[in-house]
Amino acid sequence: MNQFDEMINRKDSSSAKWSTKKIFGDEEVLPMWVADMDFRAPDKVIEAIHQCADHGVFGYSMPMEETEKAIQSWLKQRHNWEISDNIITYSPGIVTAISMAIQTFTGADDKIVVQPPVYYPFFEMAKKHKREVLYNALKLNENHRYEIDFADFEKKVADPKTKMFILCNPHNPSGRIWSRDELTKMAELCLKHDVLIISDDIHSDLLLFGNEYTPLASISEEIANNTITCIAPSKTFNLAGLQASAVLIPNATLKRKYTQTLQLHGLMGLNTFGMVSMEAAYKHGSEWLDQLINYLEDNVKEVEKVVQEKLPHFKVMRPESTYLVWIDARKEQKTDEEMKELLLKKGKLALEPGSKFGENGAGFLRMNIACPRETLRDGLNRLVQAFS
Repeated sequence: MNQFDEMINRKDSSSAKWSTKKIFGDEEVLPMWVADMDFRAPDKVIEAIHQCADHGVFGYSMPMEETEKAIQSWLKQRHNWEISDNIITYSPGIVTAISMAIQTFTGADDKIVVQPPVYYPFFEMAKKHKREVLYNALKLNENHRYEIDFADFEKKVADPKTKMFILCNPHNPSGRIWSRDELTKMAELCLKHDVLIISDDIHSDLLLFGNEYTPLASISEEIANNTITCIAPSKTFNLAGLQASAVLIPNATLKRKYTQTLQLHGLMGLNTFGMVSMEAAYKHGSEWLDQLINYLEDNVKEVEKVVQEKLPHFKVMRPESTYLVWIDARKEQKTDEEMKELLLKKGKLALEPGSKFGENGAGFLRMNIACPRETLRDGLNRLVQAFS
């Protein structure tokens, strides 16, 4: 049996994803919404956590040289990106890192650019900090893929009050990987108008169907010095609950200011198990990840096949990265609230409504397909049932 076919009962395990009774009011709902996987972490990661637990002493911890070497080696091996250890700092999670960056590098009257439909904490966090959000809405082309509206992008970053652009690369929810040319054009416009870039690259390891990803900060030294890159093993190896991410800041002045904000909020280090799991995943997880990617590709094909056969008025946007499938259900001609009601009541299925990612996401659904094939087929049957 393929290791990813294992059915693991996650109910009553403090899993947010599977707390369907509390979140949706119905424990019979199948959760395919929030972005975590129903797969067990790599054995080497579990072994490292066991060794740490067996040690039995859990005093204050800090990432050591081995952790930094593991991050450097991973980025070089998987993405051909060479970084120095002095650019690495840490955060419990990427949303935390973005929040700290907003506090550090923007003021109350400043504006922040995002590209909806996009991971909603980007604009939610900006609003919580009382910053004005400027929306550079992505456009669907004739091939049903998202493109950047560069004329509008320049207009937004040229605003004298715009101080930050939050990029999602690869893009969540669509799985689109921005090309080197697109990244360079955005970065050069930000340099021209003195706008700092925060790049959330959390999905960058999950590259599907032979697609390649370019880290924005790898393009040039000038771009690197205007970019803060956020990475984590959490999506790649299903470690979100251990809360460990890395924040890469090549510009020493920016790094010093960012670190001061972390210290201001008492964020002095990582959870011991988070640090151990990060190091083990980046050291030993490559073969496991290759096997996962093969499994996810087959899951994507399964979704495409079922939707084409049984819901032909829906369109599946094939992800280039991530285990999230963005489904265009606009021909259903229902509001997101109506679709959510159908899914939960008739299909007993929980998906993310598209409008959660911005107004231009309305009519779309985001499905998490990082689950055993048996679960996926159950979810697809429920999707068909909801809209039959």
